[in-house]
Amino acid sequence: MNRKRTAWLGAAVLVALSGVASASGEKSLDRAALIKLADDYFAALVAHDPRKVPLASDIKTVENAKRIAPGEGLWKTTTGGPTEFKIVVPDTVSQQVGGILMMQSDGKPAEVGFRLKVVNGKITEAEHLIAVPREQSLPNLQKVRPAMLMEVPYEYRDSRGRLLHIAKSYYDALDLNNGSLAPFAPDCERRENGMRTAPNGGAVGGAGIPGGPQRPPSLVGMHDCKSQLDSQAMAYITTIDNRRVTIADELTGLAVGFSHFRHDMKQKEYRILNDPSREVSTMNFNPFDLPALHVYKIWGGQIHEIEAIGFMAPYNSPSGWE
Repeated sequence: MNRKRTAWLGAAVLVALSGVASASGEKSLDRAALIKLADDYFAALVAHDPRKVPLASDIKTVENAKRIAPGEGLWKTTTGGPTEFKIVVPDTVSQQVGGILMMQSDGKPAEVGFRLKVVNGKITEAEHLIAVPREQSLPNLQKVRPAMLMEVPYEYRDSRGRLLHIAKSYYDALDLNNGSLAPFAPDCERRENGMRTAPNGGAVGGAGIPGGPQRPPSLVGMHDCKSQLDSQAMAYITTIDNRRVTIADELTGLAVGFSHFRHDMKQKEYRILNDPSREVSTMNFNPFDLPALHVYKIWGGQIHEIEAIGFMAPYNSPSGWE
């Protein structure tokens, strides 16, 4: 092989590995650039200046399931942040970045879930989910659990496709009340709007709902992520629609999923299994929806941690992307 051909092949390999431009000539952002874009986006929100980030002229922005224009929503209400609590998940394949962070809106702590879609270096889609955490949950939203952001060693790392598949399985397990449909690790912990919702329960004196009454004596110990679903404790969820799991980062084992929980609440009592202290769960609520974002920490083929954010919306409300 002559020197010219060797040099040409070497250059071709470098171009192929760089991912700077696709075959169609479109600009592609690498992992670091996607993370920086997210940082720049939130800095622009704090500055109330959409010109500080590369927004496409036809950008679509949805905030809490409603379409908004650039300059509206968080562009007006952001008053500070982000704080130290920040989970950012870049995906170079789908050219998206998403996650959850804490910031200030209207001068108050706000938990924000987000997703940015990039085409040729410009943001074509932006999605915001905003929840106001209860005061008693704020201590859990000061710092991200350490393992959440750790890089996964190569031998325990799952492929991007596997991460997406495992994250999607969570919704089937929840929707069908079958904890065996998702690969939950024994140490799986879930937090929702800062509140730990799994493991859940336990003997008197164990961790309960912050600010809630003390639990009565029980023969049942802590329910983990799997046994909680097997008990039918989530049977009040009617359907889980608008499932979108398209963001995953192999390096950290994080995957991001959006969904729309619907609750028709036609039934007020639900049978509980494997709990000798109670036979039914009473859910005396009016119909409602819960648009949500979940971030899953996955390694070794199992879900180890879940950080979620959701907000209540009218029953059968649209997603904002119709």
